[in-house]
Amino acid sequence: MSQPAQVATRPNVRVVLFGLMIAMMLAMLDNMIVSTALPRIVFEFGGADHFTWVVTAYVLGTTVSTPIWGKLGDLYGRKTVFLTSVVVFLVGSALCGMSGSSVFGGADTGMIELIAFRAVQGLGAGGLMVGVMAIIGDLVPPRERGRYQGMIAGIMAIAMVAGPLVGGFITDHLSWRWAFYVNLPLGGVALLVLATTMHLPKYRTEHKIDWLGAALLSVGITAIVLVTTWGGNEYDWTSPQILGLAALALVSLAAFGLVERRAPEPILPLSLFGNRNFALISVIGFLLGFAMFGAMNFLPLYQQTVQGASATNSGLLLLPLMFGMLVVSLVVGRAITKTGRYRAFPIAGGVVMTAGMGLLTQLDLGTSKTVSSLYMVVLGVGMGFLMQTSMLIAQNSVEQKDLGAASGAATFFRSIGGSFGVSLFGAIFANRLADSAAGPAFAGGGGEGGAMNLEKLKELAGPVREAVLGGLSDAISHVFFWAVFFTVAVPVLAWFIKEVPLRSANEAPPADATPEDQAEAALGKSPVA
Repeated sequence: MSQPAQVATRPNVRVVLFGLMIAMMLAMLDNMIVSTALPRIVFEFGGADHFTWVVTAYVLGTTVSTPIWGKLGDLYGRKTVFLTSVVVFLVGSALCGMSGSSVFGGADTGMIELIAFRAVQGLGAGGLMVGVMAIIGDLVPPRERGRYQGMIAGIMAIAMVAGPLVGGFITDHLSWRWAFYVNLPLGGVALLVLATTMHLPKYRTEHKIDWLGAALLSVGITAIVLVTTWGGNEYDWTSPQILGLAALALVSLAAFGLVERRAPEPILPLSLFGNRNFALISVIGFLLGFAMFGAMNFLPLYQQTVQGASATNSGLLLLPLMFGMLVVSLVVGRAITKTGRYRAFPIAGGVVMTAGMGLLTQLDLGTSKTVSSLYMVVLGVGMGFLMQTSMLIAQNSVEQKDLGAASGAATFFRSIGGSFGVSLFGAIFANRLADSAAGPAFAGGGGEGGAMNLEKLKELAGPVREAVLGGLSDAISHVFFWAVFFTVAVPVLAWFIKEVPLRSANEAPPADATPEDQAEAALGKSPVA
């Protein structure tokens, strides 16, 4: 059984938060920066048929490692494990920057090296994301946690917009390699600040790593990510490759469930899902990732094609969505800290996010940038209600000893939701597009050929161009139409969340405590941070 040996002091929190915000910025920013640099990388290395793996390897490494990092933090102490993940991320970043150089095999093997090193970088990034949330859970009691997690959610929103802008500037004025090297000084600052100022509660735990569970979970997650990445793109959904991966995922995860029931220290304790709030918020997190990443992928496409914005300007046009998300995340975080109540926020977030998706179904050839910006504000407001409250509810539903596992699971379900969302929405988009007037213009449009077709849009005659863009906008709005069917489930699920009073200290009341006992415990303890 784990027992706390020391508690962090309040003056430490703001300094540590600065280092944590840098770490979260690195994890979120990196993928967005690299997407802008990819065309230049492909031009230098070739391998256009493999370039999507530069993104997939990072996502795969992040998703697979997230629950494992969370559990390792519970077992060995969050500070040591988190600093290790920072080092892994920085080593991966340095290796990515050196890919294809004379240090290794030269440009001939550059793409393969970059893909491998991106996987290493993704492994570190998984530890950064879950570690930040779990460390805040150690430093700050649940009653005060909303304010700090609101700040982290704001950093995530800023990173999503800043990534393409920073990536475009670096690629144009320096070199694509600096999209990776820029992480080194920033990560170094975060490492120094956290190593010298972060003092977390220490727990005495008997360590026994669930290696078999970790292996089965990694295989199952890898198979799922590959199914959602390759399905409908690299291979048909009914191809032997996709069906084989789906079967591998089912078998691995079923075996994982059996192993976890017997493991002394399971990587992902299945008992967590016996808690109604945790189970509900896990599904809500999946749906949030599903909708959020779907929107983030198709809004820039609409802006660049139908509205004629440049790649850089399409990043700026996402500012209304991020502004709504940022402001509401901060306001909701402070409101939770002040009142101690949170149940209404995921319900309101689900309703508003559904309304935002409904408005985006109205996008067409004649929608102005002002109107589409207003639609995005509504969607961003809905996401702002949900981003930090989903993590807060997950953490408040478990004992302190399982905080890392709970944080990892919450992050994991959001990531898997995003992977499924991008894949399913991509299939819906492609099918609708193929049946429209835009279909012939984008036939065979993956990779280099697709880019050429996009460039030729400007050369089409007026009526033809209008028909093509009309078909394109219809396919994009159709994606948001189907997204509504998923987002509408969020407020329904959130309605069944039980509002357990937020504790004012990082100690769990007895497992058999009634809600009244929990409320008295919350009021009777003094805050620590």
